Amino acid sequence: MSEHFDVHGGARLVGEVDVVGAKNSVLKLMAAALLAEGTTTITNCPQILDVPLMGDVLRSVGCDVVIDGDTAKITTPAELSHRADSAAMGKLRASVCVLGPLVGRLKQAVVALPGGDAIGSRPLDMHQNGLRKLGATSTIEHGCVVAKADGLHGAQIWLDFPSVGATENILMAAVLAEGTTVIDNAAREPEIVDICTMLTEMGAKVEGAGTSTLTVEGVEKLHPTEHRVIGDRIVGATWAFAAAMTRGDLTVRGVNPHYLDLVLDKLRLAGAEVETFDDKGFRIVQNERPKAVDWVTLPYPGFATDLQPFAVALSAVSEGTSMITENIYEARFRFIEEMMRLSGDARTDGHHAVVRGVEKLSSAPVWAADIRAGAGLVLAGLCADGVTEVWDVFHIDRGYPHFVENLNRLGARIERVAGEPERA
Repeated sequence: MSEHFDVHGGARLVGEVDVVGAKNSVLKLMAAALLAEGTTTITNCPQILDVPLMGDVLRSVGCDVVIDGDTAKITTPAELSHRADSAAMGKLRASVCVLGPLVGRLKQAVVALPGGDAIGSRPLDMHQNGLRKLGATSTIEHGCVVAKADGLHGAQIWLDFPSVGATENILMAAVLAEGTTVIDNAAREPEIVDICTMLTEMGAKVEGAGTSTLTVEGVEKLHPTEHRVIGDRIVGATWAFAAAMTRGDLTVRGVNPHYLDLVLDKLRLAGAEVETFDDKGFRIVQNERPKAVDWVTLPYPGFATDLQPFAVALSAVSEGTSMITENIYEARFRFIEEMMRLSGDARTDGHHAVVRGVEKLSSAPVWAADIRAGAGLVLAGLCADGVTEVWDVFHIDRGYPHFVENLNRLGARIERVAGEPERA
């Protein structure tokens, strides 16, 4: 049975909200547990659908996984299967991050091509090329990535683009390779720093986390650890946009505001009052209608592509005209089609969208194409007259724990409703 959210317009969000562990980090940390025999404990896990799905992926290769609230215990046996081709692989993109650990530890892997959000092409070329540099063969056969090596050795690896996934897979293979690996043009995201921190706790030798050059000195063996996931900067930013769009007053705790420096600076330009609390959180107060600002997605420390739907949604209710440029995923602008159902005034041309703000949106049935688009449509519904139906909310559940409950506690009125949509 399908579910949708009935989102009642006219809410002003006020109060405090806690951010838990980062979705874009926890799944990779769970995969890193494959590198060491024994029980690895990961805390501050978000209670989202993707965490048990990743648990299923790890079970398919022989791990015992127990998820209890915000804690995941992963017991990795001495003998692992190198085949990760369970049905769960097709449901989340991050499942491909088991490739690097399996090749690193077992020197072979058969990993089903991943699924996940419909936001555009995300090829695995850089993942495969990195593994080849380390001494493995890698091909696509029968819907799986197949990799094999007699042994792995250190290498100088240059990434054409600072891909987070490729950086993670190459890093996790390299920590058990013989010799020194240098990854140039590596991703710099806080989630990369988080996995480097955990790998170091497990006995890996990694330098340069948070910079564009990672240096990895291979070791023979890693050991299990206990690690706390960093706060989710994308969820934290979602609440920041929610405060600005609803002219609200939100205090967001559990995420380092320095991960969001660019976002918070842009919201200041839009008219928000912003206060930060060291590395613990921030407060956003928006008293007047937001002013239009321009947004350009880039790899970190630039504006995250995951936040582009919120930039569009904010621009749709701002005073003036905004230009949004998408440089990462070509299909992100599918979100604009749904915003136009809500009477948003937007036009796209290639990588650019021009959004002219309106005083108030108009409710309509809309469909979420991915996690962030779904959350963006909910926020837009809060700024529309009437009741907006947001469909395919399973996407939102994959990225936002207790989203409806938190919104209702902060002053929104949203109901989760079972039933089939009229649209086929």
